[in-house]
Amino acid sequence: MKIAGFDWDAGNWPKCAKHGVSKDEIEYALFHDPLIAPDPAHSGPEDRYIVIGRNRQGRPMFMGVTFRMVDGKRLIRPITARYMHAKEVKRYETQRSQTENR
Repeated sequence: MKIAGFDWDAGNWPKCAKHGVSKDEIEYALFHDPLIAPDPAHSGPEDRYIVIGRNRQGRPMFMGVTFRMVDGKRLIRPITARYMHAKEVKRYETQRSQTENR
C-alpha cells in the first residue's frame, strides 16, 4: 500500500502527544517494519489498525491508526501512540521472532 504521508491535526496530535511521543517517533516507527493488525473492536465507519513498531532508538511503541484518502492521496492518521510496557515488549519480541522465523 503506497502511503503519501500523514494526516495530523488538532484532533489526533494532542492524543498522541499526551503520552510523551513525538511526531518524528511515530512517523519513523510507522515507516520502519511495523507489525500491523486489524482492530475490529475499535473500527466503525473507518477500519482501524493496531501497530507495533520502534522509534529510532529502538524503543517499542504501540499505535492505533487508520488510513484516509485526502485529495486523492492515501494518508496514515495516527489516533493514539505510546511507549509499550515491559509485558507488552516481551510479547512483541516473542511474536516478532516467530514472524521472522517463518
